[in-house]
Amino acid sequence: MLFWIIAAEIAFWIVIISGLYSRYILKRNRLSLFFFILTPVIDFALLVLTAADLKSGAPASFAHGLAAVYIGVSIAFGKSMIAWADRKFQSRILQKPLQHRELFGRAKAVYEMKMWGRHLIAYLIGCLLLGAMILYVGIGEKTFPLLRVLSGWTLVLLIDFLISFSYVIFPKRESKTDNCPSK
Repeated sequence: MLFWIIAAEIAFWIVIISGLYSRYILKRNRLSLFFFILTPVIDFALLVLTAADLKSGAPASFAHGLAAVYIGVSIAFGKSMIAWADRKFQSRILQKPLQHRELFGRAKAVYEMKMWGRHLIAYLIGCLLLGAMILYVGIGEKTFPLLRVLSGWTLVLLIDFLISFSYVIFPKRESKTDNCPSK
């Protein structure tokens, strides 16, 4: 099962890079759109493979739980991951200057809370998938690895909330040295 998760991650980045290459190098926007549309297909394929593995009688494992995490994260963060890859592609391959604006104060707090909101969406999607797997396999000892994934992810979500919310209480301030012209 772990092999399929790694294969899905590799396939995700291959289709993203292919989409960016098609868009910027080949100047074929429809082809690039085709590649970008393949990203949810990869998630669906991983979901089908996970279900098929469980149906074949494989015991529920950490890898099955990790597949649910992967799918949740991919759906919730997919668009922002593609945007990040797009910026990096333009910067590194096309040699365009990277437009990076560091956030401070309220803007940084809002950004961090939005990112935590995406994490929460990923978590909810993953919980639905984990719950479906638990119901499918049957509640009991066989599903303990799936519950371990869920409890670990719950802890990560809470820690992420505390870190993200800390920017509301203690806003990141621009340092005085950032404003000084270099000599």
